[in-house]
Order: sequence, then C-alpha cells, then structure tokens
Amino acid sequence: MAVYTHLGAEDLARLIGEYDVGELVSAKGIAEGVSNSNWLVETTGSAGSGTRFILTLYERRIDYADLPYFLGLLDHLAGKGCPVPRTMHDRAGASWRMVEGKAAALIEFLPGVSPTRPTPAQARSIGAVLANLHLAAQDFPHTRANAMDFPANAAILEACGAEALATIDAGLPAMIAAAHEAAALDLAGLPRSQTHTDLFPDNVLMLGDRVTGLIDFYFACTGPMVLDLAVTHAAWCFDGASAYRADCGAALVEGYQSVRRLTSEERTLFAEVAKGACLRFVASRAEDWLDTPDDALVTRKDPMQFARRWQFYHEHGAGLLAG
Repeated sequence: MAVYTHLGAEDLARLIGEYDVGELVSAKGIAEGVSNSNWLVETTGSAGSGTRFILTLYERRIDYADLPYFLGLLDHLAGKGCPVPRTMHDRAGASWRMVEGKAAALIEFLPGVSPTRPTPAQARSIGAVLANLHLAAQDFPHTRANAMDFPANAAILEACGAEALATIDAGLPAMIAAAHEAAALDLAGLPRSQTHTDLFPDNVLMLGDRVTGLIDFYFACTGPMVLDLAVTHAAWCFDGASAYRADCGAALVEGYQSVRRLTSEERTLFAEVAKGACLRFVASRAEDWLDTPDDALVTRKDPMQFARRWQFYHEHGAGLLAG
C-alpha cells in the first residue's frame, strides 16, 4: 500500500477539521502510487463541497516550491470547466499544509474508471479534452520548466551507460544517440501552454466515452502543446506489444483538432517530437530498471516498450498527420 507515513485517526480528524468539508467519517489508504501517501477520505460534507476527497502526503520526488504551480493549475483549470479535481483550501485559504514535516493537500474526488484498452471513441474524447486544457491554461500566470525535457533524457541514458543498458536489451544502447538527436531539436517556436505531459490512460477517469477526470499533474510544466499531444498519442495508441492502433491514433488527433487546429510546423515536427516523447519513458524506465535490486518486490517497467514505439514513429511517423 502506498502509505509511507502513518497518520492515526485523531491526526486525520484534526487535519480534516482544518477544512470546511464537514467531519471525518472514514479514511482508507490507497494502494496506487509509488511516491506519495494517499488516502480516500469521506466526510459529512458541507455547503459547496462534496463528501469524498483524496488526501495526499508528499513523500518524495517533488519540490515543495512547485506545489503552488501544481495546485494552482488545478484550481485554474477547474474554474474554467476542465474535468480536473479542485484543490480544497483550508480555513486560512492555503492549498496545502505541513503534517509530520511533510506537505499535505486535500483534493476533490472525481468519479470514473481508467480505461485499460481505450476505444477510438475514448481516444477522440481525450484528444478534445486535452486541447481544451491547453486553451484554458494559456492565461495561467505561473510557469514551470520541464524537468524531463529532451536534453535531460539524453543525460539520463548517458549516465546509465551503453554497457549497463545492454544488460536490459541489446537494442537499448542505440537509444543514446537517438536521445541526443532529440535534444538537438529546436522547439522554441512552437505554440506553448501549460501541459500535463504524463497523460497515460491510468491518469484519466472515464464513464463510458466521457472524460470525468484528469489526475496526477505532478509532471505538469510549461512547454509545447504538441509535445503533450505526442506523449498522449504514444501512451494511448499502441497495444501491449507496442503495435500501433491506427484507429485510436486517428481518433485522438481528430478529437484534438476539433478543438484546436495544429499549426503547420507542429504537424511537420510531430514525428520527431513523438520520438522524443518516447525517449523520456525509455530513459526513466531504464534508469529505474538499473536502480531496482533483483530481489525487490517491484515490477520493473520495460524500457523497450517505448523503444519499439520510438521505432514506429521513426519509420512511419512522417505520414501520421499528413493532409
């Protein structure tokens, strides 16, 4: 269970009492997630709030200086009607508090289920929602650099080293040169907004074909909108064996462009941007693979899954957005 810090019933009740959400009824630890402690909290509710919330205690892999950006972005997007959870502010107006020496935030609970094998209709819906998010976020007053940009991915793979990467798969060392090629891309002139950059199906909640929630904004940053689309395309439009699902790919882009048309430069660069997007997950998964002991009770994620998706974009990406 992803609860690293134990909070007793009295501690939880005291914390919830700092918010105008009613009294604590129950709190259940959530198994998902590997970086933070999370609880599903139920309260008696109050005017203007629901009765179910997610309480997160930030344990690692987050700079507290970034919390105003992450939580403020949620409030900004929710205020514009995007399907994201609102941050609950305490009675003093703060969006987060310190508990046991760690930052804690109370977030609105949203209904829905993450799709395991997205349909084209679901892909079309997430494309449209992503475009709406990009437009809604353009006047958000804060910015955050992308800590996992293309140069960072190249640096991670270099640090892993070709010899170590080859112990994972013989084809993996070739990704070092590919990452340096991506790092040399000039994306400065592409249209920018605030971006999610990690919109895998498990970070989306749906009821049927309708998107009810986008969650886990802790990789959000300021950057090219087409990079966010490329990450989502790579995450949603392949099967478990990394075979391309053309119906989902076409539907996702169609949904996005029904709200925001891509520029000619974005369309031209899409394949190269998508290759760079894949390399982010090649790099992070390879690093985690090499840092995880063989006897650890953790299922490693195969970096070659995204290396194969990189290969698809390398061979076929130029024609994806033609026309």
